[in-house]
Amino acid sequence: MSIVLGCLVGFVAWFLARFLVAGIFTVDQNQRAVKTSFGRAQRVGSSTILDDPISESLRPEERDRYDYPQVRVIPPGGPYFKWPWERVYKVTVATQTVSMAYDPESRSANPQGAALEAVTKDQLNTGLTGQLRFRVSERNLYAYIFGVKRPIVHVMGYFISILRERIANFEAPAHASPAAAPGAGTGPEPASAAIGVSINDLRKNLRDINEHMDRECASSAARYGITLDASLITGIDPPREVESALAAINTAYNQVSSDISLAQASADQKLVQSRRAVEIETLKAQAEVEPLVALASQLRDLRANGPNSLSAYVRNTRLALLGKARRVFMEASHD
Repeated sequence: MSIVLGCLVGFVAWFLARFLVAGIFTVDQNQRAVKTSFGRAQRVGSSTILDDPISESLRPEERDRYDYPQVRVIPPGGPYFKWPWERVYKVTVATQTVSMAYDPESRSANPQGAALEAVTKDQLNTGLTGQLRFRVSERNLYAYIFGVKRPIVHVMGYFISILRERIANFEAPAHASPAAAPGAGTGPEPASAAIGVSINDLRKNLRDINEHMDRECASSAARYGITLDASLITGIDPPREVESALAAINTAYNQVSSDISLAQASADQKLVQSRRAVEIETLKAQAEVEPLVALASQLRDLRANGPNSLSAYVRNTRLALLGKARRVFMEASHD
């Protein structure tokens, strides 16, 4: 009897240690957890990701494909308890930074993750360097844990495909061209058109490319449960065999741009000088006309005072002039 009682006590102790004590768990500060019961995640009613604002970036044809259910997220803290038939999945929601050339499936790809290769519109094989920041979206943990087998692989492939498509079809916006600057003449346009190299356009518009990538990757949280916080392309390097030729092209372009700027500055200076000369001559003419206009006004006023006023004014003026003259020529009378 004592043996049976001892076995029973031992079984109870083993059961408590194995299932009850071991069922207590905690969640760290940078973690979130999802609990499943018999393999089914605990859900929030019948709500799906389509009811969440993160699905607004999905295209209409994608909404049915990524219609994931919303699950109950266990926040940091504890202790929590789970039954033996329940399982807890913990994920880290801290922001992570990786090279955009990082390949989760092959560490030796993309020259050991140093640079990502992409082809430009003029068939230049360039190397892209930069960083990618991402974090697990706790608003779509179902997609990250259950929807995709290796979500990091999917997100990196998704990002790289969008980036390569953008590099292959990128064209500099009109406002970035020197020919389109306000006040520019028609001179710089042929020069910029003749030496327009796509890699130069890419280097000058890195900010536009980064903003485009942020917009295009906004749906990654609804697709794969990973939010891309930011992408930062820091370098675009051409192949070594065309580096010297590209440098020569850029040098020539800079020289042409400098000559055009100097010529335009000289023309603007001459134009300003011409305008100033016209203003000076106009002021001189006005200065000469102004006394005549004043004299005409005075004569009109004298004439209005009476018929003899104007004759008296002319006589007085003539006498003043005769007083200053040294020699006077008068018309002789034939009488």
